[in-house]
Amino acid sequence: MSSSSATIASINEEILSLQNRIKELKVSKQDASAEVNSMKALKEQLKSLTKDQASTGTTSNFVLKTPKGTIDHKPEAALLRKKIFSTLEGIFLKHDASTIDTPVFELKEILAGKYGEDSKLIYDLSDQGGELCSLRYDLTVPFARYVAMNGITSMKRYHIGKVYRRDQPVMTKGRMREFYQCDIDIAGTCDPMVYDSEILKILCEALTALDIGQYTVKINHRKILDGIFQLAGVPADKTRSISSAVDKLDKLPWSDVKKEMTVEKGLDEKVADKIGQYVGLKGPGHDVLEKLKSHSDLMGIPLAKQGIEDMEILFRYLKVYKVLDKMSFDMSLARGLDYYTGIIYEAIHESSAPPSKSTNPSVPPSSEISTKSGSSKPSKSSKSKSDANAVINEDGIDESTIGVGSIAAGGRYDNLVGMFAESAGKKMNEQVPCVGVSVGVERVYSIMEMRRKQTQEKVRGKETEVFVLGLGGIELEKRMEIATLLWDNGIKTSFSPKVNPKPPVQWKQADDDSIPYVLILAPKEYAEGKVRIKAQLGKDQAGAEDNKGEEVELNDVVRYLKEKLGRA
Repeated sequence: MSSSSATIASINEEILSLQNRIKELKVSKQDASAEVNSMKALKEQLKSLTKDQASTGTTSNFVLKTPKGTIDHKPEAALLRKKIFSTLEGIFLKHDASTIDTPVFELKEILAGKYGEDSKLIYDLSDQGGELCSLRYDLTVPFARYVAMNGITSMKRYHIGKVYRRDQPVMTKGRMREFYQCDIDIAGTCDPMVYDSEILKILCEALTALDIGQYTVKINHRKILDGIFQLAGVPADKTRSISSAVDKLDKLPWSDVKKEMTVEKGLDEKVADKIGQYVGLKGPGHDVLEKLKSHSDLMGIPLAKQGIEDMEILFRYLKVYKVLDKMSFDMSLARGLDYYTGIIYEAIHESSAPPSKSTNPSVPPSSEISTKSGSSKPSKSSKSKSDANAVINEDGIDESTIGVGSIAAGGRYDNLVGMFAESAGKKMNEQVPCVGVSVGVERVYSIMEMRRKQTQEKVRGKETEVFVLGLGGIELEKRMEIATLLWDNGIKTSFSPKVNPKPPVQWKQADDDSIPYVLILAPKEYAEGKVRIKAQLGKDQAGAEDNKGEEVELNDVVRYLKEKLGRA
């Protein structure tokens, strides 16, 4: 190893040691500023040495890891995620959707200016052949580009794919820089709120089918919110930035949000106070509507009036779809993305809030309609418990103070397709309004993992259904023959690759992979044209030792197994 390589290795060791020390200090609430400064200096030194090595063509040892904010998914995780995708896809297909696929990167100008303050999170790529590109931030903008580019006027599509964000990752909460989204969107005209209500029905079906526990869909309307801003006197050029501040009310108290509006964004304090009279309102849909309608000055704003009328129709349809009880009309919901024009919504789960803050995802009853904004501060007891359980991740973030956030979100965006068509000089005969929702797979997976750990449920990494086990020196070819019979009939099958495997090793393989059935080949039974099929109960389950299985005729094996597997 060269001297520079040795130096780099030692600096990496020092950085690792400092990171551990910083975590210890932060958990014990001690000052870690000196250690942080030392680590920054070492990282600068490391950057300089690495740059020198690159210029001279020398190589060095490196840390073998995935990039920050990304993760490898082991078989157990990949299988669970596959089931999430399959569940969602089944529901999307049931609702008459087709699927598309788009590139993971788009021209930079396609994504620019569509995400408000979140545009800073877009990954820009270096110039390749004269084109500036960026990794896609979501699946919505690429869909709108696809619709405009192909002159489509009506489409119901779903898309499952990876998106990329330069965000601060919190890995255990499903906040990552590379992650999957599962979207369904409907493009095309319809009578008011028809497609909107179906998208919300699909969302509720999806979250119920995933069996993640209680959830609530917070819902609002951009026109009502913009009407409130208009009534309060928010300058037009500040509407979206003030909307972004309001959207933080689920994480911050009103005093902090008001400070952002006035101190950081220059809004008049009286204007902020006027906004505060409305944005704390939340509860069952019809009850909040009645409160809004009782404000004659708000009803005098045409934009707000139109939004309120939309919501009345929406709640009527949601009642027909039997999902109205899952909705909470929440005036603090704003969603920072620039392209939304109508209803907006996000689904929250009981784990959406940090552990130090209590959360109830159920829709509050009429008697509890809130007019207070922001999150309540944790009690001393809950705070001390949170501090004791603090987990500092690689970015120095205390994960005990962060929930998984919303598990799905979306809304109506009527102008995005037209904007793309117009900028490309394409003439469309009619506007193509759109509405959709995106389910965050990583966050759903995080919830499922938390629930699995609580119940200590074992997760399989394979879908293998039958293990072919040989006893008494039964030939490898015989096991291959049976495996081929099962494979050819669509039964997922495995066997030991050894010519003469010992029985305990074979049983262990079947147990380790949690394979539900073992097909036993023994010389005497096989000579009589029979095998023994045993359901694997697991060593610790009652009756496991007495379970000898059943004798099955060879020519009846496929039928028998398909019946047991529920595929007869």
